[in-house]
Amino acid sequence: MKKIVPAFLLACTAFAMPMRVSMAQDAKLAPIFDYVKSDVTPWLNDPAIIEAVKAQDATNANLSAADIDALDKKWRAEVDGSDHSMIDGVLNNALSKFLQAKKEASGGKITEIFVMDAKGLNVGQSDVTSDYWQGDEGKFQKSFGAGKDAVFVDEIEKDESTQTLQSQASVTISDDKGTPIGAITVGVNVDAL
Repeated sequence: MKKIVPAFLLACTAFAMPMRVSMAQDAKLAPIFDYVKSDVTPWLNDPAIIEAVKAQDATNANLSAADIDALDKKWRAEVDGSDHSMIDGVLNNALSKFLQAKKEASGGKITEIFVMDAKGLNVGQSDVTSDYWQGDEGKFQKSFGAGKDAVFVDEIEKDESTQTLQSQASVTISDDKGTPIGAITVGVNVDAL
């Protein structure tokens, strides 16, 4: 029985924290995990999130890898360019307004929030992201890719744009039947916890 318990605990923490971090780093990530579970996951069932993700999942169901790549390239060009029509379309949608309000209500604990569809494409966000497709990144693969109820807390790093110590926590978003439909990533200001 003693051999089963440690294996079980390792399996449980694999979803909560990256495998590559040390025990000291795990202790630093625990408050972030706790904050996300207590303060973020309760609003993941809000219709503002669920309906927006479902709608984009339906719209993007038949996108090819080439289509996704083209959308991501367009987004990246807009980040550095003068035309921001695609970015503005996402930043000004109802879900982004909802996420901007959640960020503001966090009292500085949340530095950014973005929601992704089942392909890893941005559905809504509080701030501009550097790319549109998150599907090739750990934040998406270790949340949505891990299935229902998955939570992935990434390493703590200094965010150059905000000059704060931050960790990104990502959670799978599921519909009312428990089917994963997308994911959310929340930048957490470690100093504010």
